[in-house]
Amino acid sequence: MERLEIKVIEIRGRCPVFNVGDRITIEGPRIDLENTDAVCTHAFASLLPYIVALRKGIKPSELGLGRGEKAYVQCLDPGPPYTDGGTVIFEITVIRDETAEGVENSPEGSGRG
Repeated sequence: MERLEIKVIEIRGRCPVFNVGDRITIEGPRIDLENTDAVCTHAFASLLPYIVALRKGIKPSELGLGRGEKAYVQCLDPGPPYTDGGTVIFEITVIRDETAEGVENSPEGSGRG
């Protein structure tokens, strides 16, 4: 099953949710809460379309989100002078486990279980 590791690499302004170094771990279609430091609704709105695409095997460069194997996305909050918050820059790494069967390929994920 594919896993995404999303790491906070920079905060511009002030973020009330994340600190630099915080991580979000996505296992297949679910957030691995045991290995996730925090989740923010503003940030997740920015991440979600790319989470799905990256899980499906689309390369970050094809999405215009990076030049290599890592994707970079930022939070919706623009920060000062527009808001009192700040924007967070995330680095997304795709980790594929070739031995595990993904939810989409399993009997439970196909509706044929």
